[in-house]
Amino acid sequence: MMQELERGDSSIRVLSSVQSLVMNSIYSLGSEKQKLNYLPKLSSGEIIGSFGMSEPNHGSDPSSMKSHYEEKEDYYLINGSKMWIGHAPICNLALVWAKGPSNTFGGFIVERNTEGFSTAKIEKKWSFRASETGELIFQNMKVPKENLLVETDDIKDLFNRLNIGRFGVAWGTLGIAMECYDVALKYSSERKQFGNTINSYQLVQKKLVDMLTEITKSQVLTWRLGLLMDKGEASFEQISLAKKVNVKMACEVAKKSRSVLGGMGITGEYPIMRHINNLEALVTYQGTDEIHTLIIGKKVTGISAIK
Repeated sequence: MMQELERGDSSIRVLSSVQSLVMNSIYSLGSEKQKLNYLPKLSSGEIIGSFGMSEPNHGSDPSSMKSHYEEKEDYYLINGSKMWIGHAPICNLALVWAKGPSNTFGGFIVERNTEGFSTAKIEKKWSFRASETGELIFQNMKVPKENLLVETDDIKDLFNRLNIGRFGVAWGTLGIAMECYDVALKYSSERKQFGNTINSYQLVQKKLVDMLTEITKSQVLTWRLGLLMDKGEASFEQISLAKKVNVKMACEVAKKSRSVLGGMGITGEYPIMRHINNLEALVTYQGTDEIHTLIIGKKVTGISAIK
């Protein structure tokens, strides 16, 4: 599903991915009451969710988040903010992570009308342009105790929430690559130079073959990961590998496709530059390429290059 949505545009896939991330978190960690109250409305699109983890100064290092909560008699008091949050300006509810006084982490379901909760929109984006991205702001925000999703002292519980989103990116970037390849293949069979269609020339054929080869390799990788996900056997390192590999593959395929189209590749008549701009965001979205490299590096060597 994510492959086909992002074949159209990243912003469509982001909408579904963020919604899935919020739903998966409530399904995995929430009470029966929370599941019954929120999951049907989220699944039908009656309400839109957002996932608040990244902060203005803490994206790759969420363990150092500044958003914090205090337990009061019948509510939790939360202060702080989250940045680069999908659907923040339009969300009906946000799943918010904050740090407690004893270095614990709390996940909270925050409804739009919650006292002390507000949002802001990030303007002038060149990636995900059809997606609403913004900031979640908490100013003495009062969250009812029944809206506590989970409280934990293990940062891995937060990271585990991201697996479903990264898995979606691995599939979605495949869709981008497939679309760029299809556009290049069709264009090369119609465009003529020196009396022949350009798909008859060796250098163009090499580009098409290279694109198809890399797409096929990533399809096999992601299909295998999907089987492991279905069995509950996929590790977060394997998910990081798929996200990292597929984003890089799609970037290269999109660039090759643009070169096949020549000058037409930069026009709005074709989707290539829109996909390239979206891929630039995906390099850092759901964990930067560097962070995923170090996650895999720790698995390979047994040594963490980051704390």
